[in-house]
Amino acid sequence: MTAASELSFFASADGDLAYRDVGSGDPVVLLHSGFADHRVFDDQIPALAARFRVIAPDIRGHGFSANASAPFRWADDLTGLLRHLDLGPAVLVGLSMGAGVATDTALESPELVRAIVVSGGGTSAFEYKDPELLAHTARAGRLLAAGDIEGWLDQFTEGVAGPHRTPADVDPSVLRRLRALTAHTIAKHTPGEKDWYVPLGDPWPRVPQLDVPVLAVHGAADWPDSIAMADRLVDTVPNGRATTIEGVGHYPNMEKPEEFNTVLGQFLSSL
Repeated sequence: MTAASELSFFASADGDLAYRDVGSGDPVVLLHSGFADHRVFDDQIPALAARFRVIAPDIRGHGFSANASAPFRWADDLTGLLRHLDLGPAVLVGLSMGAGVATDTALESPELVRAIVVSGGGTSAFEYKDPELLAHTARAGRLLAAGDIEGWLDQFTEGVAGPHRTPADVDPSVLRRLRALTAHTIAKHTPGEKDWYVPLGDPWPRVPQLDVPVLAVHGAADWPDSIAMADRLVDTVPNGRATTIEGVGHYPNMEKPEEFNTVLGQFLSSL
């Protein structure tokens, strides 16, 4: 995993935001899932850096980035970083929550975005309808509110597998990596602390305006709602398509990194 010495920091108006910056060439930005950090892309960063300049930030309140102490929006943070680095247009690759960061940024600053890749999510208007997923999320929320971090981590790892598998079906090394980095993010926060995140609003009326290529990469065993959100995105934009990686859940990039990298690499080569 990344050593702190490999990170750079962007001095935002509300604290330092961490990011990795490796390679050279056209920019590709990797946007991690909720409760995680840039290290979910450890299997992608070196492969991509052989051809591209790879930026992998820790979203505010995650990983090595500062927590919020004032209202903020995901798109503003990422736009600020890209302008600080004088980058763009970039390909934004968003995993789960990171998909919402990617689409928010493309809607707010389209001149900075060349293409979008999403996996396990679509926009920042998260839509959860499946009773099993709603129950899973509710249990996790209760554990977190009670300060039961170990119980919450157990619940989190159950979600990694998806609804039709168990954690025993996932490579133990993947679960250990995810547990370690999510524990790091959770340790930055306290139960009941103020949430300063400001949603963009309903993005869907604006999504058809996204005139860049959009690819959705599904994990076949992911939660149906996660797949549906990504499908809705690619079905709504003018130039969208989807592909599926079999035998993986919410983190296809970690469970089958070589296959994920091949799919991503082929998409990048097509631009």
